[in-house]
Amino acid sequence: MSDFHLYLISKKIDPSAFEQGEKPLYQEFERAFTHIHPTSFTAQKLFLLNKLRRKFLYEKPEILK
Repeated sequence: MSDFHLYLISKKIDPSAFEQGEKPLYQEFERAFTHIHPTSFTAQKLFLLNKLRRKFLYEKPEILK
């Protein structure tokens, strides 16, 4: 799993759904993420990240006991 995938999960965005649903935007974000610090990335993309979270909400899978 890439750092970008882990970052998206930390922001409660489903990386797989985002990649499938908005491939060009996903690729653009992934490229930008590799070139700047995650904090700067968040500051620059905050409005878009909030929109993506609503559209591609990541729900943590429940662990079966």
